[in-house]
Amino acid sequence: MSLSFWLLVLAFISVSSSTNPGVKVRLTEKGLEYGRQLGMASIQQKLKTIKIPDISGKQSVKGIGKVQYSLSNMQIVNVGLPKSAVDLVPDTGIRLSIDDAFLTLQGDWRVKYLRIVKDSGSFDLNVNGITISTSIAIKSDETGRPTVSSVSCAATVASAHIKFHHGASWLYNLFSKFIDKSLRNTLQKQMCPLVADAVSDINPHLKTLNVIAKVDQYAEIEYSMVSSPTVSNSSIDLGLKGEFYNVGKHQEAPFSPTAFYLPPQVNNMLYIGVSAYTADTAAFTYNKAGALSLYITDDMIPQSSPIRLNTRTFGTFIPQIAKLYPGLMMKLLLATDKPPIITFGSNNMTIQASGVVTAYAIQPNGTLSPLFALNVATSVSAKVSVSGTRLAGAVTLNKMDLTLRTSYVGEFQVRTLDSVLQMVVKAVVIPKLNVKLAQGYPLPTIGKMKLVNTQVKVLKDYMLIGTDVQFTG
Repeated sequence: MSLSFWLLVLAFISVSSSTNPGVKVRLTEKGLEYGRQLGMASIQQKLKTIKIPDISGKQSVKGIGKVQYSLSNMQIVNVGLPKSAVDLVPDTGIRLSIDDAFLTLQGDWRVKYLRIVKDSGSFDLNVNGITISTSIAIKSDETGRPTVSSVSCAATVASAHIKFHHGASWLYNLFSKFIDKSLRNTLQKQMCPLVADAVSDINPHLKTLNVIAKVDQYAEIEYSMVSSPTVSNSSIDLGLKGEFYNVGKHQEAPFSPTAFYLPPQVNNMLYIGVSAYTADTAAFTYNKAGALSLYITDDMIPQSSPIRLNTRTFGTFIPQIAKLYPGLMMKLLLATDKPPIITFGSNNMTIQASGVVTAYAIQPNGTLSPLFALNVATSVSAKVSVSGTRLAGAVTLNKMDLTLRTSYVGEFQVRTLDSVLQMVVKAVVIPKLNVKLAQGYPLPTIGKMKLVNTQVKVLKDYMLIGTDVQFTG
């Protein structure tokens, strides 16, 4: 998974359309440096898997004549990558450079000369001055997920020195420079194919990108790309669709995202901007699914509360209820009548919701007798946080306004119910809503990605998440 974090983050990079994104992601130079560290550790292991074919040939040695030689069972025993760099190429992608790399091989040698003399032993090969430079391209596959490939590569090996052991090794070391050249050329030819294979090995991990991330039984969110990435000398900006849908039913919201821009911050590896559009599509999706409704019964009211959901309590405020339905328990149905409106301001996030609360008397046989219906307009303040790789929240009630919609028990003053229904909302509705919001919804992730040192700030029209990243596997 850790072959290169900077490539994995670029999993988000694939072109789909030119609409404004609901979510933006910025990878900074700090993130690239972390990726370089992970990438070099993985590439170092990859280099150890180099397979060098057996080598054989003939070489003239002064005083001996033609010597037939063969080198076999060659294995890498050490690899060093002391210098490497990852650079952004504006409007293009990423360039990986490795300099002054070295490796050590061991193997067996065998020679034959003067037609009858045979000898054998082992050898060490020290290869120094390896340089590799490759450019990496990213495209989208048929599922909307990215694939990566090495589109250009150059590799050189400055020197290779072989040392024979055992047998008449002192003699064969006399013509080792001819074998050095052959081995150097063989290794040099393998470097770029190896890098291409290493880049291709990332693709199975890229398929873990949660392009469609399920939230719960009602909703999922899409994180496909809506435009090409913007690559500068210091960062990569990319736009994600960031739209909620009902599970299995991708109906577009009846509104469009507006443009927003991330501030020039560089303290974290990764910045994620979540627009009010994304939050509004969540509200639209849950309202459409009928999930923004709640039946409230007396057993949900805290036992310590003097206010009970029965006709005796409500009869205190509306005498007709106690007269028409004496001694009965009650039930309230609270439901939105349109999607809530979510507003992001400077350090302030508010949600305005309107709906209807309908009160029922519960008859002995379980049937419900409607008592009244009130229009409800509420405003809540929200605080957001990141839990794991999910964006979570909690709300508190700012205000609630009630107006009469329908009465089945005659006229009454709605304001007499203000304190009762505010208590119900604060004691029942808000806590239940906060339990749901605490579960959060998934942010765009790849594999076993962990967010650390995370901060969330609410700005005008979007919220900004600044975070560092760790890969745990």
